[in-house]
Amino acid sequence: MTPVALTIAGSDSGGGAGIQADLKAFARCGVHGACAITAITAQSTVGVSAIEPLPPELILAQVRTVAADMEIAAVKVGMLADASVIAAVARALWELPSRTPVVVDPVMVAESGARLLASDARDALVREILPRADVLTPNLPEARVLAGAEEDGGDADGEEAERLARAVLALGPRAVVLTGGHRTRAVDVLVQEGGGPAVEIEGERHPDGAAHGSGCTHSSALAAQLALGVSVPDAARAARRVASCAIRDGLREIGAGAGPVDAIGLGRMREQPF
Repeated sequence: MTPVALTIAGSDSGGGAGIQADLKAFARCGVHGACAITAITAQSTVGVSAIEPLPPELILAQVRTVAADMEIAAVKVGMLADASVIAAVARALWELPSRTPVVVDPVMVAESGARLLASDARDALVREILPRADVLTPNLPEARVLAGAEEDGGDADGEEAERLARAVLALGPRAVVLTGGHRTRAVDVLVQEGGGPAVEIEGERHPDGAAHGSGCTHSSALAAQLALGVSVPDAARAARRVASCAIRDGLREIGAGAGPVDAIGLGRMREQPF
């Protein structure tokens, strides 16, 4: 039986990040993807020129309609835009069966630097979404914002990364994967409730790759693995591998900015006869 994973996130008109990246990551992991769009962005590899959040009732209707027809095995939450969207998504999550795993990517800033979460929505995100998260996947800048630390704090060594991950864990999620893409040492740090030791997940860095959509791809791959019944540590390791390969194979020739990741191997598909 093919599991169904639901992404609740924004749409990227350039096709590199957001629900477009999420659905490709789901497919890469062998999971059927459904979606509930939270916001429309006018976006490319260069930047974001406009954001329009969808009405909260329409966001809720999308989730309810999918859930009424399909058994949702896992959920990925991405761009939430503002407090009204956060409230709608929080309600949708609490309406799902409590056993449904939820992965939250706290999307705050795009690869291009554009802010994707209203500055006054951080508290709403912490209050309404994080307690429903089985896994939270912040990068280093996002973890600092959530933990109330200095946003532009430079690199983080292993001890600081673990402290940040545990500070974010204290906000309510059951596990945190602090991703290593914004650190000199590209190591993800996993901490889980219960006080066990931190787990470091190493992976290759691909400086010649393309990274637009890498965070979306990572969190969606993690959600897909949970939909397949994989444990959180193993899901985090698999997600790191999927995201790393997607960056390595990224489509550097597309667009004038950071090219989109390639989670499904478009180049290989062109080489294979039908």
